[in-house]
Amino acid sequence: DNNGLLHYQGRKDHQVKLHGQRIELGEIERCLLSITSISACVVMKWNDDYLVAYIQSSHTNEQELREHCQSHLPPHMIPSIFIILDKLPLNPNGKIDRKLLPSPNFSLSTLLLPGKSDTPLNQLEEHILTIWCQVLHSNENRIAGTTSFFSVGGHSLLFIQLYHHYQSVFNFDSHTLSIAPFLQQPTIFQHSQLLQAAIVNNIKATQWHTLHINEGVASFAQERIFLDEKVRFSSDIAIYNELSTLEVVQGSILLNRLLQAFRYVLNKHKILRTSLMFSNDDGSLKQYITDIHRIFTITMNKTFENENELQDIIYQTTINPNLFDLSTGRVFHAEIVRYQISLNENENENNSNEFITNSDVLLIAFHHAAFDRASSSIFFNDLCSAYNTNAISIEDDESLQYIDYSIHERLIDMTTSSAFWYLQLEEYNLESRLLLPTDRQRLSNDHRSSSASVTQISFDNEISQSFLDYASIHHVTPFQLGLTILYAFLFKLTYGENDVCVSCLNANRYKTELQNIIGMFVSILPYRIQLDHHWSFDDLVKHVQEKCLSILEHSHYPLQHILANLHIDQSSISFLETMYDFITVSPDSDELTLGSASLKQVSFEQSSEVAKFDFMLMFVYNPILENNRLSFRLICSHDLFDETTVTNIGRRLEYYFQQLFSVNETINRIDTCFTFISKINLILSKETKEMEDIIFCQQPHIIKEGMSN
Repeated sequence: DNNGLLHYQGRKDHQVKLHGQRIELGEIERCLLSITSISACVVMKWNDDYLVAYIQSSHTNEQELREHCQSHLPPHMIPSIFIILDKLPLNPNGKIDRKLLPSPNFSLSTLLLPGKSDTPLNQLEEHILTIWCQVLHSNENRIAGTTSFFSVGGHSLLFIQLYHHYQSVFNFDSHTLSIAPFLQQPTIFQHSQLLQAAIVNNIKATQWHTLHINEGVASFAQERIFLDEKVRFSSDIAIYNELSTLEVVQGSILLNRLLQAFRYVLNKHKILRTSLMFSNDDGSLKQYITDIHRIFTITMNKTFENENELQDIIYQTTINPNLFDLSTGRVFHAEIVRYQISLNENENENNSNEFITNSDVLLIAFHHAAFDRASSSIFFNDLCSAYNTNAISIEDDESLQYIDYSIHERLIDMTTSSAFWYLQLEEYNLESRLLLPTDRQRLSNDHRSSSASVTQISFDNEISQSFLDYASIHHVTPFQLGLTILYAFLFKLTYGENDVCVSCLNANRYKTELQNIIGMFVSILPYRIQLDHHWSFDDLVKHVQEKCLSILEHSHYPLQHILANLHIDQSSISFLETMYDFITVSPDSDELTLGSASLKQVSFEQSSEVAKFDFMLMFVYNPILENNRLSFRLICSHDLFDETTVTNIGRRLEYYFQQLFSVNETINRIDTCFTFISKINLILSKETKEMEDIIFCQQPHIIKEGMSN
């Protein structure tokens, strides 16, 4: 440890592998022995499927043991069965004789009801149980009412899905009943009480309906995007072109039918044909719904012969400032990029204007003022449905549109949120910039070039699972855990800066009615934490969780209002240049089916990135990958950072991450409960070796010099 002491942790031969997870049985035993009523215990793997704990005690019960393990161990390390004995059998040497331990009872009732209770479920609780089984993808309906969601295969990502299911089924929004109490009370009985209160008291918020309007004021999010593009960046390069690139891997697509499907979706989602114009009369940004979908066409004028040419087309489209025209409502773009193969052109001429075939690429782009990440699944679901059913038009004047949301959001009483955000930034030095290891400085009035220096690090499945297990044990979301890592890392990288404020992206779809609307809802909000160098990592996690939960209720408050209340300008705020985000990839987002054709996403190379901020950390969790499910990307402005500098920062962050979650014995893993965040190391092993060589070893270029007599 830090004091040079060696600690005996147990025998290596007691390390087992269960369901792909490496488990140290001694760690489970130490956890159980921390209960004062237990004098001895042993944990064993049975039948290659179960962990069984044998306990020597006369003053405990299975429920107490299970609850203790659930609060101190990850789900995969919690024993399936606890066998309590007055005395464990010993061999002649006085050691526990494992061969004489009684065989466990692997009955279904024993395994399926870890928190078993004789109390039957009522109708509401049965409904909640059904929702749990849907979210957990389980056909088993024997989960007890006192069992924690996190002990039956649930984790924080699934918990968010569970909360959204509750919102949809019981019709409430996050202002009415936030996710926080559900996290703090994670059983069926407790969730039933929370939902019952909402039903009995009829505290459901008023539902929003369409206003049947074709023009109105822009939303707060549209205002922010529109002004940011004008103020911070040069007009020569676009930064808010959002691309999705799909390659045809099987079958073919009828071009006319695809065009019809696009027009159908543009007709249904009016935001994709809505213009934005600045009004000189009242100094406001207005939006107008157009009929541009009637004349929409698919562009077809590019070809590629290899991957490099395709990546160049993607990048040039990403930065093309003329791709969209907000003033006319041209905020959507579709293009066919054909794969040029060495065949007689006459052979393809008849089909080229009718079909999109194998290896051709469908490039779809949106302006960010009309489209956010959550809109993607809505768009592609509707596109597939329209293509596969050959839909022509839709007449649904009662559906809520984005322009309706823009009006409704301005009618919300924001008095409480205004006071909340003022207190959040009280006495914070808004002009103070983090002392990051930049290579260059930028003048305050300089335009950003959008050129990016990027590095990406991927983690193996063991580290990825360790990260998720930690989040599950501490009842935090992956977003919150990733944010904690960023705070702790910046604290070290900036040599102890303890008042750290970064910006985070919030989905901001806080009402059920907004879940199926395409549009730009994302808010950017300041997350400020004042760190204590005596905090452990676990302490910091708790503070970050409290911070995130407190912000949830006020996440709808627009950034423009926060800055206006502080009398500051958006272009000069330091915390807006350090950004954090956590993306969970949807399992069905990688592939698309249009009729008989299958399409898959084309990955962007790092060179295709644009830098919207000076320093951005983005975690990506992709559950469908066989390996490297968790990764992070550092996307930094090349105006300030060289590639080598960003790569070096990335390696230090990777090492920091490994010290927290690695199961590799060569990594000195820290104790997150006791080690101060100020003591966690950023010095890479290669650098440590170099320093040791300089300090302790004879170097050929160092000449010994001493005093002569």
